[in-house]
Amino acid sequence: MSDAYQALFGSGPVTLPQGGPLYLQLKRWIEDAVARGLIQPGDALPSERDLATRVDVSRVTVRKAVQQLVRDGILVQRHGSGTFVAPQPHRVEQSLSQLTSFAEDMARRGMAVQSVFLDRGIYVPSPEETMVLGLSPGERVSRIARLRISGDTPLAIERAALSTSVLPDPGAVQTSLYAELEKTGNRPVRAIQRIRAANLAEADAALLEIPAGAAALHIERIAYLASGKVVEFTRSVYRGDTYDFVAELRVGESARK
Repeated sequence: MSDAYQALFGSGPVTLPQGGPLYLQLKRWIEDAVARGLIQPGDALPSERDLATRVDVSRVTVRKAVQQLVRDGILVQRHGSGTFVAPQPHRVEQSLSQLTSFAEDMARRGMAVQSVFLDRGIYVPSPEETMVLGLSPGERVSRIARLRISGDTPLAIERAALSTSVLPDPGAVQTSLYAELEKTGNRPVRAIQRIRAANLAEADAALLEIPAGAAALHIERIAYLASGKVVEFTRSVYRGDTYDFVAELRVGESARK
């Protein structure tokens, strides 16, 4: 074990972060140790009993803190082996100032991307799809649902709906939806995105290979052609531990006067 690990779990005094119940103080202490690199992915934590003695708290407190950290993806428990620091996925930054596809974002970073198609088909639209896409009675929608993967890490689930007048064959989409739309002059030129924090439901968590209830970003995108027509309605779920959305903010002209 490293000197940092020995210092953390050795015999020196422990000062937990103040505020909140003891198990949350212990949780923050372990999170900070992971963030600072004092304990590395793959390192084993002391046993529940040893950690309780080291920090001078009850085993119930240790158990609650560890359960929270496992749920957040910071720790992983292996039956019969113990509790370990989980592999920490590479974080990806995505700008909110440019309208690009997932594949384009990854290519710009030199990262390979894979898509596992969960659905590609033509359907009767839902009332929400009819309203957002401005569909006429009798129109159908092409739906494309994909698990987006970079390296070995699943990053996002994208579920897109488009009018069949824009995308008559959803099976034609391979790596990039926008590349396919560009062939017919239907690539969007602007979009409105709404981002909200949410906890993952069990089905999506299983696809993203993180615990149910873990933090995620739910993103709704409505994209438009230059004419103002809505061309795309996409709802995505991004892992909260891998994605950072970045926006550049500027002072408006009125504030400069």
